[in-house]
Amino acid sequence: MHSRSQDFWRQFKKNKLAVFGLVLLGVMILLCILAPVLTPYGYADQALVDRFQLPSSNHLLGTDEFGRDILSRILYGGRLSFLIGLGSMAVSLLLGTFLGALAGFFEGPLDAFIMRIMDMLLAIPQLVLAIAIAAALGGGIGNVILAVSISSLPGYARIMRASVLSVKKQEYIEAAQTTGANLGRLLLVHILPNCLGPLIVQATLGVGVSILSAASLSFIGVGITPPTPEWGAMLSTGRAYIRDYPHLTLFPGLAIALSIFALNVLGDGIRDAFDPKQRRA
Repeated sequence: MHSRSQDFWRQFKKNKLAVFGLVLLGVMILLCILAPVLTPYGYADQALVDRFQLPSSNHLLGTDEFGRDILSRILYGGRLSFLIGLGSMAVSLLLGTFLGALAGFFEGPLDAFIMRIMDMLLAIPQLVLAIAIAAALGGGIGNVILAVSISSLPGYARIMRASVLSVKKQEYIEAAQTTGANLGRLLLVHILPNCLGPLIVQATLGVGVSILSAASLSFIGVGITPPTPEWGAMLSTGRAYIRDYPHLTLFPGLAIALSIFALNVLGDGIRDAFDPKQRRA
């Protein structure tokens, strides 16, 4: 196991773009965590006399229509965006792993039942499904996480099912069955660890998709509601002033773009490190 992790890290470091993505993502998360230390303003502090200020020494990214510091709102909003991205990914990963493992291991009617439900979810575009669920449940962090989780669930379940179907045919699985290993031990000890590679790649990319989905929900008004800072909500409120004060949308949009870029190149690097055959020349 130790040599496998060393080999993974050695292959990963060869992808300079993926390493850059990891560093960029780490810096962004660290800045969001240290928001109370780095910014002298609260995300909800209003100063109407300072509204629509351009970037300056007092407000590095300017102020919005209520005189609130944009840098503070982006950093505090990043906390929320990363929380939603990681939370929805975790829920989708756990449920998808469980359902996919059951479908792949038992096959038959149970497999058909679970996969038909996943097919029904896949038949609806992911963002449209998330919008429908969020609109039905209402706003709030918990409901947004649930909406994004359900909309991205089928991908994890199908990947896990395919991996289990492949791994369970291996000789060491048959050997474990002949020695009397129970179902729980087969799944948790022998099958699941050998299916983690594709799931880790999907999870890394899934965080970026979840952040983008949450921003989209907030942008159309069914996600996080003001005055709570969230990147998509900041874009939505700033678009009314985009001609005269483009910095209101430029910086939240840049934060979204950088986080998605970092997660995507990181996911590509992890994929290539797990599967050397897919490494770019």
